[in-house]
Amino acid sequence: MKTIKEFTLPADADARRAVAPVICYPVDTLAQPDLDAYRVARQGMALVSEVLVPPREARTVRINAGQFFRIVSIEGPQVGDLNLHNANDLSERFYSGKTRALHGTHLSTGDRLWSSFPNMRPMATITADTLDWYGFDAFGGGVHDVIGTRCDPYTNNLLSGGQYHRCCHSNLSRALAEHTGQTPAEAEHMVHDVLNVFMCTGFTRDTHQYFMKASPVRPDDYLEFYAEIDLLANLSACPGGDCSAQHSSDAAACYPLKIEVFDAPPVAGWQAPAPNGYDRSHGL
Repeated sequence: MKTIKEFTLPADADARRAVAPVICYPVDTLAQPDLDAYRVARQGMALVSEVLVPPREARTVRINAGQFFRIVSIEGPQVGDLNLHNANDLSERFYSGKTRALHGTHLSTGDRLWSSFPNMRPMATITADTLDWYGFDAFGGGVHDVIGTRCDPYTNNLLSGGQYHRCCHSNLSRALAEHTGQTPAEAEHMVHDVLNVFMCTGFTRDTHQYFMKASPVRPDDYLEFYAEIDLLANLSACPGGDCSAQHSSDAAACYPLKIEVFDAPPVAGWQAPAPNGYDRSHGL
């Protein structure tokens, strides 16, 4: 948290701090999604399946490339932790850190969810977000973050002791195990850092610690995606509910979420994203 200061302030401290920042990964050359083409296809969407995700549980759903899918709030304010895998190769999975580096700490319409190395390609594109009005509040909070990793029983045990099994990490592990036929211990290694859907988060101004606050989500709000490749979407309804007070707890009011999957007409000009073009020689 950089609160301990043991060394003398250098004479040029202000000058060093005043150096202007540089964006690490400029995206000027990054191909942008044709949102108008997605919007046209959305007009022909037809619901083909829906799955209810109970409170403090997770569910895994297959979504084919070319389908739209939504995560929907249906009863009360509730956040969800989303994992994505390539349905045909589970080793290719959502890479939240690189997505954050490319698009920022919080995602919305037009941003893409990128996959892990060596493929590093778009897995899904966000095509609609009913909370896009929120922006960033006076505390620096925003919605749909790729900062937090997911609530988990290990950190819970470290900070509070005890054995809590309804953390998002455990929920996602159980759901993936059930879907794939693996044991929970095997599936756990495939659970990864998430998109925190509907969660309102940021960093405090003083210590720059990760914070959460009551989500602005309400019933009928949704976050919508277009599947760029065949996907397994694994979603946990977080035990923190709207994350206004705590997570990893049975005390918070929690509500179900719903995953809706839609067929749609082809997106004009769309092509399946190819794996990353790096030759993987690594200089050898």
